[in-house]
Amino acid sequence: MGPVELLHMSVFSQSFSPCGRFLAAGNNYGEIALFSLAAALSPDATTANQKPVLTFTAHEGPVFSLLSTDSVLLSAGNGEVSAWNWTELIKKNVKPLWTKRPNYKSSLEIPEINSMAINPRDDSLAIGAGDNNVHILDLEHGAFKVTLRGHTDYVHCVCVREREAELLSGSEDGAVRMWDCRTGQSVHCIEVHKYESCARPQHGKWISCLTTDSDWMLCGGGPSLSLWHLRSLSPTSVFPLSGCQRRAAFHQDMILAVGDGAFVSHCLLGGEVKGQIPCTPPSLNTLQLNTKSSEHRVLTVGGGSSKIDVFTNLSYRAFSLSF
Repeated sequence: MGPVELLHMSVFSQSFSPCGRFLAAGNNYGEIALFSLAAALSPDATTANQKPVLTFTAHEGPVFSLLSTDSVLLSAGNGEVSAWNWTELIKKNVKPLWTKRPNYKSSLEIPEINSMAINPRDDSLAIGAGDNNVHILDLEHGAFKVTLRGHTDYVHCVCVREREAELLSGSEDGAVRMWDCRTGQSVHCIEVHKYESCARPQHGKWISCLTTDSDWMLCGGGPSLSLWHLRSLSPTSVFPLSGCQRRAAFHQDMILAVGDGAFVSHCLLGGEVKGQIPCTPPSLNTLQLNTKSSEHRVLTVGGGSSKIDVFTNLSYRAFSLSF
């Protein structure tokens, strides 16, 4: 890849391997790169250890979402989802196990797939797509079993609320919908931009990030990043972060968030911004915590750059991986 392509690269997605020793990252050119965390984190690591051990073209369009199961890496590209065997990828054998495309209304449209989430209750994959729908793929039988309809614009993000058998989706239309996984029905619709404490009309109403932890939900985008109690369906904290947040995660008694700006925001559950830790990319799209390996426990963030920042300690950047 030439210097111009590297200059215009964006990293959209990341996923750690089931063993926690490798990181997969997807970019705007349809490529997936595999990095060895074990090599990059070793005491005698060189800059060569911060480069991919494998790079391959997975899709024609950007790889907006990556997700790992116990054995498979799932990647979402131009209107399709592909599965790759992790054991084979680590051996540098690049061949998809399968590629599936949801049942779109028209064969001419190729809506981008923006987000994926696994529902462990029934081994299904929820896919948030640019055709305004959430498609549910039965991973065991390899067939799409239901389409959740209700949003009126792109679905940007999906997440599963395991304990309640609920799925949440956030969209360009400004709504967070809660779906009953058993019936496929929308049970609640929260229009975040209609709450005065969250509204930021200058940024729009779209929901770009969404995550849950038991009875709590974090969401943001056009509206401010906010923490909601899902039993009362009301915002309990609104975080005074500038710009749009694209990813957020619960971590211990804190919230980590990334989006517009070259930093990771550390927020307290009460709404206070505790700190903003500088990063290499000028803006950020993806944030991932490696909980699969105590030996390689890191936070990795990527965005508008060919570099992925690695934090071994949440308070400073240790080094950067590079495509």
